[in-house]
Amino acid sequence: MRILLQPLGVEIIDVTELATEVRVDEIGKTYAENASLKAGIFAEHFQIWAIGDDTGLEVDALEGAPGLHSARLAGPGRSDVDRRNRLLSLLGSHQRPWTARFRCVVALAGPEGGIDLAEGECEGEIIPDERGEGGFGYDSIFLVKEMERTMAEISPKEKNRVSHRARAVQALLPTLKMRLGG
Repeated sequence: MRILLQPLGVEIIDVTELATEVRVDEIGKTYAENASLKAGIFAEHFQIWAIGDDTGLEVDALEGAPGLHSARLAGPGRSDVDRRNRLLSLLGSHQRPWTARFRCVVALAGPEGGIDLAEGECEGEIIPDERGEGGFGYDSIFLVKEMERTMAEISPKEKNRVSHRARAVQALLPTLKMRLGG
């Protein structure tokens, strides 16, 4: 996120850098609700502009699942490997190709309230065998349609051009520039 927002020329502070006990439960029913919760709570608490995001993997054969539950697909406290294995086991009875997309919604919240939203997606396909060393989560089994490589096989620079998060942030940049005074 820091790299994606670099063109703004403003100081970016990651929530992990803040000395705070503020935590946000992702209780929304949509990506937009979760992203708005995250941004809104920090903007209000610290009286700053804040960005929150929520992301999910949507697989067509599973009617859009795991979606909002992507990080919890294999159960609480489980690893990325566990989640990938669970996804592949759910897809085992479905015919390939397993078309899918990563979707991300970013929310910008101001210290006075109000939320601006932007969305990005990256189309692809789930493949049965892991490829690549980079990335995390489902990246090694998500083949990016326009690149014919998995998210785990593309460089960080390429990822910051084609990923769902990059596209959502790019869509938000004009609003962000306007809100921050040009």
